[in-house]
Amino acid sequence: MLHTPFYDPEKTYEENFEHGPFGAFADGIKISRATLDIGEPRYNFMGFKINSPFGIAAGPLINGKFVKAALDKGFDIPVYKTVRSAVFPCHPFPNVVPIRMNGDLTLEKMKQGVVVDKNNKEIPELITNSFGVPSRDPKVWQEDVKKSISYASAGQIVVLSFMGTVRKNQTEEEFVADYILVAKQAMQTGAKVLEVNLSCPNIGNEGLVCFNLNTTKRVCEEIRKEIGDTPLIAKIAYFSDEDSLKKLVKEIGNTVQAISSINTMPAVVLDENGKQALPGEGRLVSGLCGHAIKWAGLEMVQKLKKLRGEFKYSFQIIGVGGVTTADDFFEYRKAGADIVMSATGAMWNPYLAREIKERLE
Repeated sequence: MLHTPFYDPEKTYEENFEHGPFGAFADGIKISRATLDIGEPRYNFMGFKINSPFGIAAGPLINGKFVKAALDKGFDIPVYKTVRSAVFPCHPFPNVVPIRMNGDLTLEKMKQGVVVDKNNKEIPELITNSFGVPSRDPKVWQEDVKKSISYASAGQIVVLSFMGTVRKNQTEEEFVADYILVAKQAMQTGAKVLEVNLSCPNIGNEGLVCFNLNTTKRVCEEIRKEIGDTPLIAKIAYFSDEDSLKKLVKEIGNTVQAISSINTMPAVVLDENGKQALPGEGRLVSGLCGHAIKWAGLEMVQKLKKLRGEFKYSFQIIGVGGVTTADDFFEYRKAGADIVMSATGAMWNPYLAREIKERLE
């Protein structure tokens, strides 16, 4: 069934921020535990009892209004969009565009590049996700996060995602220090669970933070010192090289309480004439998400489960990527995910959490 997405791709980020969410997320109808007759919270999320092991990953919940709507629709672990230590602008419109794709977004297809499909009015198999991680002033997002946390009912918990910011001529010390600053700011909101986004650009635009073992280790260790015993999730990207992933897990597996994977999959995004589809500098390559990347998320869950056992660690595994149906959720659980999250799927189906809960035993 085609639903109106709660984040409207045909509106700018600012329009969504001010006037969203849309569709069923704006109807004010709450789907509670009593509605579904699911009993008391019984699933474990890093020591907290929750109604279901399902939530919305960092990205589409851009402020407290979106978080409240997600909680009301039964998404028990909503992640408040990644914030920064200072104001950061959004990429130019458009930010979400359907991609023409048959089947999975394979590594080979990523190398070849993909083409947008602006006429697609159905639920897309694949979309761009090109925002640049915009962020309000910390004083603004801190107050909004505090409100978001207050909206959670019994068996629900709001996670706050944050990241360090790459700046011109920045040293690694300065980059790590920015992570520590925003972690401190995040703690001031009272968030019970934090997520550090390591699947974002490293200093000098050398790739993703999680692909730099030394930087990732330092960031996680320094954040741990800052936040004390507060549960911490490390959000990482897809690793094609299992040896590199093994080294990463070995270094951070005892520092964090959960590892979440994946984020988007990067590819060159072109228009029908073979030109850069998204306007602006540095936007030839964009992160892609949707059902077509599910294979990568499942693969990472399986790899993380294997490595967790090998190192005898106890971190939870959060599976993300391509979850658009209840069947996808159960496939992730079978693969070894303790928690499952959706972004694109939830955007187009506001009742996905309800559909999953109706099948939970």
